Amino acid sequence: MTAAAGAKSKYTVFLRANSFGRAMALAGFRSEYALAKAMGLNRSTVKRVRTGELMPGSGFIAGALKALAPMAFEDLFEVDVNEE
Repeated sequence: MTAAAGAKSKYTVFLRANSFGRAMALAGFRSEYALAKAMGLNRSTVKRVRTGELMPGSGFIAGALKALAPMAFEDLFEVDVNEE
């Protein structure tokens, strides 16, 4: 087995906080509560992801893409690849 074949990758998704805030404002959301409701999440989850206390999970990502359309994944999130 080659080193490349045996290597594992771990992906970490980060929120682009500045872009997310601008997208939120452009979409007309004036509060985290209103955005969280549109995303189907608790306000505390939105706040924790925005402050970096919590990494965005699949529910957050899907909710953000739906609520902040037509923003694309790349506009709101960044993926870091860590080779192990």
